[in-house]
Amino acid sequence: MALFDDEPLKPRRIHEIGQDLSLLSVDELQERIGQLQAEIGRLEGELQAKGSTRQAAEALFRR
Repeated sequence: MALFDDEPLKPRRIHEIGQDLSLLSVDELQERIGQLQAEIGRLEGELQAKGSTRQAAEALFRR
């Protein structure tokens, strides 16, 4: 919890790379896999958007 109301809350980490997984249940592992797959999809979407922008810029400057 933030000390003052105007302080932003830090987002809860879903998963930390290299974290000990032995204490997690099957449900917790499945939930993390789903969250990480969603994040991978978000990252791939951003990568694709940046690639499209780059291609458009390269096409513009080739003329």
